[in-house]
Amino acid sequence: MHTPLSRRNVLRAGTLAGLGIAFAGSIQAVAGPAYAHPTVPGYGPLVPDPAGILSLPEGFSYRIVAEAGKTLLSTGEPTPSDPDGTACFSTRRGFTLVNNHEVGGDEPFRVPARPGFTFDPGAGGGTTNIEVDHHGNRVREYVSLAGTHNNCAGGITPWGTWLTCEETEQRKEGDFQQDHGWVFEVDPFDAEANLDPVPLRFLGRYAHEAVAVDPRTDEIYLTEDASGPNGLYLRWVPPKHFKGRDGALRKLALSEGGDTAGRLQALAATLDGLHIADLSAATEPGTTYKASWVDVPDRLATTVSVRRQFTNDQVTRARKLEGQWYGDGGVYFVSSYARITDGSVHEHDGQVWFYDPRRETIELKTIFGLNPDPKAEGHYDGPDNITVSPYGGIILAEDGEGLSHLVGVSDRGVTYPLARNELSDSEFAGPVFSQDGRILFAGIQADGLVVAITGPWGRRGRDHDHDH
Repeated sequence: MHTPLSRRNVLRAGTLAGLGIAFAGSIQAVAGPAYAHPTVPGYGPLVPDPAGILSLPEGFSYRIVAEAGKTLLSTGEPTPSDPDGTACFSTRRGFTLVNNHEVGGDEPFRVPARPGFTFDPGAGGGTTNIEVDHHGNRVREYVSLAGTHNNCAGGITPWGTWLTCEETEQRKEGDFQQDHGWVFEVDPFDAEANLDPVPLRFLGRYAHEAVAVDPRTDEIYLTEDASGPNGLYLRWVPPKHFKGRDGALRKLALSEGGDTAGRLQALAATLDGLHIADLSAATEPGTTYKASWVDVPDRLATTVSVRRQFTNDQVTRARKLEGQWYGDGGVYFVSSYARITDGSVHEHDGQVWFYDPRRETIELKTIFGLNPDPKAEGHYDGPDNITVSPYGGIILAEDGEGLSHLVGVSDRGVTYPLARNELSDSEFAGPVFSQDGRILFAGIQADGLVVAITGPWGRRGRDHDHDH
């Protein structure tokens, strides 16, 4: 039987260590090349998988934790389609994963509309909680949020919950009984805390991708994956006297004036006083911009989408703002690619930025140049979800053209392969380490898989990085 843990016990179990708060490696020197180092740094070359599912370096192995349409929920329905952003939380018996399902259309397996856990019965997305033991073996899976739309990525809070994001601007019409484009909070332990889902409208209505929470200030940073015009990087500044803890966001959302509580602001970057209209203007790692913030006039997008409420000389945009993760006292966030044809200033196949909230700066940590041959091994493009590794550097989930990988970026900015999808060209999603650093969980979206990867973590060093 599932026994929810108290939050105090969860924190004592070390959950925060896995959030990139005290557990993150530093990548202050990240300035990586576009393609893998010719000597295959990191953990060495990938070994083909006899099962034709996931190729990993020598000494590593994987097990399937969930598979859409095949594994079953505790209520008997099949695991939903399209796993995406994922969080991991420590429990007495192992770990609980909160797994997004980016169900937005004709996917075969919707998140079951369980009574009490469903925001809109017309929508098929949501989250499932997957319990595993300390070795990553599946124990059970159940619905923790249903009736949301196109749940893409999200973020972990310092108080031990998951914020799941709807990547959509879907209005109430047809099958949809609610407007969508919100962020919802999901508790990994206490099922009753997830009853009667409440959209956190104060975080805005737009195509949310991912969030990151500053544990010092409770400010929330948000990426928008949208185009025409390109999306915004935003932050939410909580109202005075707000304190992040269990139930605080929900209470705020339900309070009088809760829809517009705090301030939602869009990034406006400058270099020596010159406004930067688009992050693709940066082409060299180390490029650093001053960050300022502009209040969003109508965060609920009553008549006009949030990103269309600004002119290009007011805010800084970016194409495909994707995953982000709190670590090293700030936030790493990703722009997946940029093309001149989509309104970008320069073209690239991926940027990783770091926002320093104390210095109010953003710095380009690494950039992937245009990929001449996406089908060639070692040619990476389209970074999407991101996590900070406890062994130094970062892990990126590739969502580009051709081969699909989990890609590591070392402390010194050298890229290396960590895993390759052998089933299809489907993107990886939701990489996240267990709190003890022994397991890397990740999804393969279109193939409907969530896997647990184990091996000699920390052995990496073939690119001559310092030992971890």
